[in-house]
Amino acid sequence: MATNFTEQLREQRLNLTTLAQDLNADGRMSDADLSRIVKSSIVKVHPLVFLAEKKLPDAANPGKSLDMDSLLLWLGAVVTQEVYDIDPLKINVSAVAEVMSQAFAERHRILAVEVNKDEVVIASGEPYIHAWESNLEHVLRKPIRRVLADPRTIARHTAEFYTMAVSVRGARGAERTDSAAGVGNLEQMLELGSMKEPDANDQHIVNIVDWLLQYAFEQRASDIHIEPRRDVGNVRFRIDGVLHSVYELPQQVCAAVTSRVKILGRMDVAEKRRPQDGRLKTRTPQGNEVELRLATLPTAFGEKLVMRIFDPDVLQRSFEDLGLADDDLRRWHDMTDTGNGIVLVTGPTGSGKTTTLYSTLRQLATPEVNVCTIEDPIEMVEGAFNQMQVNHTIDLDFSSGVRALMRQDPDIIMVGEIRDLETANMAVQAALTGHLVLSTLHTNDSPGSISRLLELGVPAYLIKATVRGIMSQRLVRILCPDCKSFSEVDLEAWQQLTQPWELEPPLQIAYPVGCKSCRNTGYVGRQGIYEVLVNSPAVQAQIKPQLDAAKIREIAMGEGMHTLRLSGATRVARGQTTIEEVMRVAPMLDA
Repeated sequence: MATNFTEQLREQRLNLTTLAQDLNADGRMSDADLSRIVKSSIVKVHPLVFLAEKKLPDAANPGKSLDMDSLLLWLGAVVTQEVYDIDPLKINVSAVAEVMSQAFAERHRILAVEVNKDEVVIASGEPYIHAWESNLEHVLRKPIRRVLADPRTIARHTAEFYTMAVSVRGARGAERTDSAAGVGNLEQMLELGSMKEPDANDQHIVNIVDWLLQYAFEQRASDIHIEPRRDVGNVRFRIDGVLHSVYELPQQVCAAVTSRVKILGRMDVAEKRRPQDGRLKTRTPQGNEVELRLATLPTAFGEKLVMRIFDPDVLQRSFEDLGLADDDLRRWHDMTDTGNGIVLVTGPTGSGKTTTLYSTLRQLATPEVNVCTIEDPIEMVEGAFNQMQVNHTIDLDFSSGVRALMRQDPDIIMVGEIRDLETANMAVQAALTGHLVLSTLHTNDSPGSISRLLELGVPAYLIKATVRGIMSQRLVRILCPDCKSFSEVDLEAWQQLTQPWELEPPLQIAYPVGCKSCRNTGYVGRQGIYEVLVNSPAVQAQIKPQLDAAKIREIAMGEGMHTLRLSGATRVARGQTTIEEVMRVAPMLDA
């Protein structure tokens, strides 16, 4: 191991030339690269950042470069410090911001990343600077454990964390810290003396909302939950279908943040007793327009707010990007290109039905056709469609909406959901008169949708005549390509996934590991698994008042349909996801 570092002065910052020489001495940098680095002019960035951005080849690992991760691992071994990956989702921002002042953190280029009962973990990119340690330990009265981290990440999160903490402190500036929260719907606390709730338009509240939205976009969140509790409000993000706790806001600040979002969504700020819906449009840091659907709910301690994020880029993605390909995609095109009839998409909330319908309509909406929708609510505004929203206050529901759309000379009608017999009958009438109707149902699988229509009261002969096909879908998390590994297949788990149908197991399957790219979850993004049922003559023969869904499934599979679990098994065999993930989203479909 190189010794130049140990010869440096104790309080000396890392030096580019010395770093390069020690990398060369350890066989990690070639002589030619060392010569070029030594000749470099004085650089104004951190030497680790300078070297990482050069992407020099790693002499000890052919095919790999000296990126920040490899440089930190090497330096950590030299100075015997753990390398720490700063994941904002796992950091208590309010707690770490109390450890030291922002000026102190910026002056010494350090950041608290964990505040534990017995120690405080401090991240730094300068392992040989120790002057600040004794002062900080004296103030904290706790030992400090130092870790090594990317200097760029430290600088970025220092600014973000302290800006957020300052905004929260500023927003609650007039709030009495020794008083119990009492603005909830469940109970009211009598406060003696003045107590001021932060104004929704206060600049601190504006900053908090902006930070939350930008943070959600960066973390690929699909939903933002702001949940009031007795003393604090919880902020959680749903990422790849799983909720992550992000921040805790004081109860008063949480209420003001909700009010701020309601103002932006043109909702009634004064009304806190009944649920409300709204929407707003904003831009990501990259400049892309994003729509957010807002929904409030009165709870015991105030209004709960959920912001569902809709990325318009989803509409531009191909079906292959969504996971619909090969035979399933061909069957789907055959059903939707018919020109008339009913095509249904089924699955629970959050299974990607809306994305599938919008992507399909986007391809069908040519200048030669009139596409009309009735939705509750309009989830994504699309210029190629004529979109109408359900409004129960004026008795505009799905059935009356379809009746109105029929007089608009439509070619294609999209009904947000078939919930009752009246809506189902209107969809059938539209299909019988030569229109293509796309809609959704909440059923477990495709054969179950036929049973659902019969239960609603639609005659079997009309289902035979109008329904072109049904597609059931779920979303599975996709394994991170940077860290997934392979092992022999667990035959018992494979048989459980594919029963009662025999499917040849693969030699190997992938499993999640976790790395920086996927925030140690092992997964990045989601794609669909599909069950496409075509209403063929053989299937139609089985549609009768006493329906046998298992018989329909058997016939459809004989004609090439794959069930959700078998579709998921195909993805497992390709190394894209895991058996456990498929079983999680499609638990009992084929029992």
